[in-house]
Amino acid sequence: MSENLYSLLADGFSRARDAACMELGDGTTHSYADLDAETARYANLLVSLGLKPGDRVLAQVEKSPQAVFLYLGCLRAGMVYLPLNTAYQAGEVAHFIADAAPRVAFCRPEVRDWYSGVPHRLELGVATAAAQPSRFTTVSRAGEDLACLIYTSGTTGRPKGAMVTHRNLTSNATALHAAWRFKSGDVLLHALPLFHVHGLFVALHTALLNASRMIFLPRFDADEVMRLLPRATVFMGVPTYYVRLLGEPGFTKATCAKARLFVSGSAPLARDTFDDFRARTGHAILERYGMTETGMNTSNPYEGERCAGTVGMPLPGVEVRVVDDADQPVATGGTGHIQVRGPNVMPGYWKLPEKNKEEFTADGFFRTGDIGAYDAQGYLSIVGRAKDMVISGGYNVYPKEIELLLDEMPGVRESAVFGVPHADFGEAVFAAIVLTPGASLTERAVIEHVKSKLANFKVPKRVVFLPELPRNAMGKVLKADLRAKYGAG
Repeated sequence: MSENLYSLLADGFSRARDAACMELGDGTTHSYADLDAETARYANLLVSLGLKPGDRVLAQVEKSPQAVFLYLGCLRAGMVYLPLNTAYQAGEVAHFIADAAPRVAFCRPEVRDWYSGVPHRLELGVATAAAQPSRFTTVSRAGEDLACLIYTSGTTGRPKGAMVTHRNLTSNATALHAAWRFKSGDVLLHALPLFHVHGLFVALHTALLNASRMIFLPRFDADEVMRLLPRATVFMGVPTYYVRLLGEPGFTKATCAKARLFVSGSAPLARDTFDDFRARTGHAILERYGMTETGMNTSNPYEGERCAGTVGMPLPGVEVRVVDDADQPVATGGTGHIQVRGPNVMPGYWKLPEKNKEEFTADGFFRTGDIGAYDAQGYLSIVGRAKDMVISGGYNVYPKEIELLLDEMPGVRESAVFGVPHADFGEAVFAAIVLTPGASLTERAVIEHVKSKLANFKVPKRVVFLPELPRNAMGKVLKADLRAKYGAG
């Protein structure tokens, strides 16, 4: 029996082919019959280019129905989908191409030259696959076969490809569909990007599995969300979305009258945001915890107390433990390393066998790099990130990548990049720089240099120049001291 994710999703919407799948902001709709036909066209297009199951298909494209058709068509044909953030620049893209060796790249015309090393370069548009047949027999795939290659960085600053399988995705989709009580008539207001697992996997898969209508926005816009939210029952967002909605005087309980579920993830949700949202709307935001390598691990309950400051309990079939440095469980209330095991966890990183040995314990738990604690009621709280990651606006920012870029600048002796609290983004990227004797640099020059090389969400919001960086006795930079000093601002 095939475990292709598309087969599972198609089973869900095969009896609702005439129902609306995606509704755009202007009222244009695509039915589930359209979805099936268009994904077939993209699957046929990929096969016509000579691609075989397992080949990588790279997409750096804007959010659109065609992006969904491409993704699902790639799955249908048994190929491996590789989405990239549209903000990535040429230098970043070059690494992904060299590492993943995609056979085809879908990209914007203005960045076509970035993909000169890829055999096929195509623009994604309404007519891209129009000439292809609208029928395709979905390729049989085993559960352990790769479905997606999602790049995520680490402390080295070099992005690693998380190998996400069909079983990883199907297990997570079915678990979330059940845990969040999806039902007939649900309407999802989809405002998340499609290059991120939150929008691509969590939101999209649960809606498709439920054969739900999605009100499909190209991006988050508070005014547009408020206009359309009265027609939706489910909304998923990052904490920044909720902060911005609360900043709108017109956002009231009436706006949310039809909604039954608000989900937050990709970054910690501030307790004040949780409390203010409940006071304003009567709804308690459901916070969950996941990551690129594992999909979703825990969730606050749909029925029962949703505890502010926690990410809930493990999803069915997922084991989440908190351990000490020797991988031994810590007592309730104790702080330790969060480790995860289950069908949702990736088998490893692309072409990094030695790294995989480090990232998994002997008994098969994945080392998340997060620090957490369980309370007496079994709710998990994330209290820190051992891997020094910053989460700004729901996007992962890895300081080492920015530090390497800063340290290459003439006049920079060393740098330290860290996160500080930010009312809108959750955390803001902050850089401290020590200059070589006699050198001169301005904050603006540093920011513009980073902006020319990296995605905008990685660009420091502030830069300070220091005579030296604070260090401990072993010479390690004390970023906690820097956060404490500059966090108040």
